[in-house]
Amino acid sequence: MGGQKNLSTSSTPQKRTLKSLFEQDKKIIPHSSPSSPTSANDEILTIIYYCSFEFTFNDPFESLSEQEFKRVQLTRLLTIIKCLKKPPHEKVLRTLVSMISINLFRPLPPPAKCFSTSDLGVEEYPFSAFSPMWSHLQIVYEILLRLVGTVDQRILKEYIDHIFLLKLLALFQSEDPRERESLKNVCHKIYAKFISERSFMRKSMKDVLLNYVFGTENHPGIAELLEIWGTIINGFTVPLKEEHKLFLMRVLIPLHKTMGMQMYHKQLAYCISQFVQKEPMLGGVIVRRILRYWPVTNSQKEVMLIGELEEMVENLDPDQCRKLALPLCTQITKCTNSLNSQVAERALFVWNNEQFVKMATTAMGEVFPIIVQGMEKNLKWHWSKSIRQITERVKMMLEEMDPVLYKKGMEDFKVKELEAHEEDIKRKRKWERIELAASQSHLCVSS
Repeated sequence: MGGQKNLSTSSTPQKRTLKSLFEQDKKIIPHSSPSSPTSANDEILTIIYYCSFEFTFNDPFESLSEQEFKRVQLTRLLTIIKCLKKPPHEKVLRTLVSMISINLFRPLPPPAKCFSTSDLGVEEYPFSAFSPMWSHLQIVYEILLRLVGTVDQRILKEYIDHIFLLKLLALFQSEDPRERESLKNVCHKIYAKFISERSFMRKSMKDVLLNYVFGTENHPGIAELLEIWGTIINGFTVPLKEEHKLFLMRVLIPLHKTMGMQMYHKQLAYCISQFVQKEPMLGGVIVRRILRYWPVTNSQKEVMLIGELEEMVENLDPDQCRKLALPLCTQITKCTNSLNSQVAERALFVWNNEQFVKMATTAMGEVFPIIVQGMEKNLKWHWSKSIRQITERVKMMLEEMDPVLYKKGMEDFKVKELEAHEEDIKRKRKWERIELAASQSHLCVSS
């Protein structure tokens, strides 16, 4: 795919190199004038032919001047399309979509494997390789976006069919975040305009997400796809269709268990919150399933999930609050005892949320013994001075809520602590007897 390339559009009368076209253009264009007999359509077609050559940008035989010439022609084409007062002629439109396809739909290298995302900062992203082709691709995406926005969908649907849409979605595998952002904007526009294709687009995007969760767990564009989904979910009417609820249960919630969840958690949490806002009764199922996927060794995921649950509590149905108080407070208490100071601190700050405190008060008798036990454990054994100080402030708040219940919880904690100490003594004595018996047996054998 070097500098000497052939035109790939079928409407070209004969194969010619870009170099020859480049030289011809230099001769002809300066002498053009507004009174030139060449029609506007012929001018657009000529430019499209120039723009249909592909460059790899890593082939030493590719000419920099030809690459720049193509960029200039793409810019010129975009300007012409922006100035058109009516849709392009059918022949122009067909050739234009063909040129867009030639430039965009190319083989992509497999994304870099990245399972060590727990070692990355929240703002770091493993899939960020900037493509040298972007100087051309950016303008092609702008042309496509302009076409989708201005041409009547009844005319355009002949060219933007299912095959085109599938190839477009496949480009989310690109490691260039600029390309994924442009793709997101194009897909937003297509989904908004092509009402008849919405069901197909939802199914196709769902398939990509399912393949990620239960297959590769390696896809650069999950965040952008979920951002599209966030807008789609926002437009769902209530009561929600069964199809949409199944998508929530089978696709969105399992996305919490992947190793790369940090890379798209913000967009995922937004999608989940949209469902809870539309049907608060779904909150109970969502919370219980997220608790089922709770990470054991990934502290970053724990911090994110604590924040997501805290936000979800604010939209829960009141009836659900009573049922979820025990499992939620149990998990938050476990997190307050975490040896990771970030997890413990984030869990303790949940008690600043009025809605969470209100939820806890709906089941005080059940949750207080667990909470008190967690507070006392922190005050007695946690290694971090900062965590012990925050715990002390939370303890004071809880004592003010119900002094009698907190005092009873402390008494129960002391009893359990004493029982645990006695069990420990019994266990040690039992091992001492076993060791003594083993040593006597060894002496008998030796003698």
